[in-house]
Amino acid sequence: MEKSGQRKKRRSATDRQVRHMLDERRKLLAMLMKISRLAHHGPGEPGATVLEKFCELVVDYTAAGHFGLYQRITQGTERRSRVADLATRVYPPIEKTTQLALDFSERYKIDGEHGRPGRLERDLSRLGEALTTRMELEDQLIAAMLEQAPARPARSEEHTSELQSHVR
Repeated sequence: MEKSGQRKKRRSATDRQVRHMLDERRKLLAMLMKISRLAHHGPGEPGATVLEKFCELVVDYTAAGHFGLYQRITQGTERRSRVADLATRVYPPIEKTTQLALDFSERYKIDGEHGRPGRLERDLSRLGEALTTRMELEDQLIAAMLEQAPARPARSEEHTSELQSHVR
């Protein structure tokens, strides 16, 4: 009975971590679309305040995954072999997207390089592509962690087309 209680407790914690990360993802996507429209269609580039808020969301979203959802994986304490095997495959590319996202955040939050014409739009496009990849991989991992069927491809395609239409 105790094992069942521990399992329920872990599952509840995982559910909370997933909800938190998905909430951060939703906020990030909304801001990405807003800032992409401003960078692509607006008169000049987005203001420093908008860009700073976006950079904060980038960091919050990556942190929600790394310090919440992926912690068992990075510490090697994930017991389910299906999840651990999948994590071995998807975590390295997720880590690469983390570095790209953090580099973007550092560049635009601290250096303010957004004053260079065209650079922000190009960097947003690159970031949008990386985030699309990350979200597709995260969806696979989330499905395994929550012991669900793998995420439907249409869901990932939805992320991809939504991001690409706003980032380009």
